Amino acid sequence: MRSALRLAASLLAIIALTGVAPPERIVVYMIGDSTMANKPDPEHNPERGWGQALPQFLDRDVTVDNRAVNGRSTKSFIAEGRWDSVRARLKKGDYVLIQFGHNDQKVEDSTRYTNPYTGYRRNLSRFVTETRAAGATPVVLSSIVRRKFNAQGVLEDTHGAYPFVARDVARELGAGFVDLQLLTEDLVTAAGPTGSKALYVYTTEGQFPSFPQARQDDTHLSPRGATEVARLAARALRGLGGPLAKHVVGVD
Repeated sequence: MRSALRLAASLLAIIALTGVAPPERIVVYMIGDSTMANKPDPEHNPERGWGQALPQFLDRDVTVDNRAVNGRSTKSFIAEGRWDSVRARLKKGDYVLIQFGHNDQKVEDSTRYTNPYTGYRRNLSRFVTETRAAGATPVVLSSIVRRKFNAQGVLEDTHGAYPFVARDVARELGAGFVDLQLLTEDLVTAAGPTGSKALYVYTTEGQFPSFPQARQDDTHLSPRGATEVARLAARALRGLGGPLAKHVVGVD
């Protein structure tokens, strides 16, 4: 409460001295799945979403509001009212980072599955057009890769058409696009079948008291992996230009 009052007093002082109100902070909303989402108890949790690490690559004039949730697809994110909650808050100058695909693939789950060429495409298009209608800037991102190496040490694709459709929607609607599939493929391939384990959640039994069982997870990121993916995403956002680009820091 006191900090809010101090901030309000500071803003009034600036207006009184200059006659000009300071610009509103840019809010970057993130909508997506578990690979992007904030994870609880970061001091003891071996898992991170890359959105959790993104704020360290943006300056203090940007607020990150990470609305990504574990297990969500474009379909379930809309059905649960989560998109409407974000859309209602959007204002001119904000950004929406859109990354889905992992759970849209769940063909065995009717509450989440979307055909990439129809439902998935329609939902991504909705996110883009409704973001723009609110005066905000949409950026579509393809999914991060799963760590799936074959016997020859080649990283295999697990996303099929979804990254292609994400790119195509962005191109068709003139939205920004970040190819996280490509960027993370390069990252994981360079680390190799053994070194890439450090980017994902590989733990031994008893290593983390809050998560005592051993875990070999080739989808979800470790703190190191989340940081590296966030760095790649922030660098790509800078490359898109626009108002957010000048607020990207620490990526080089």
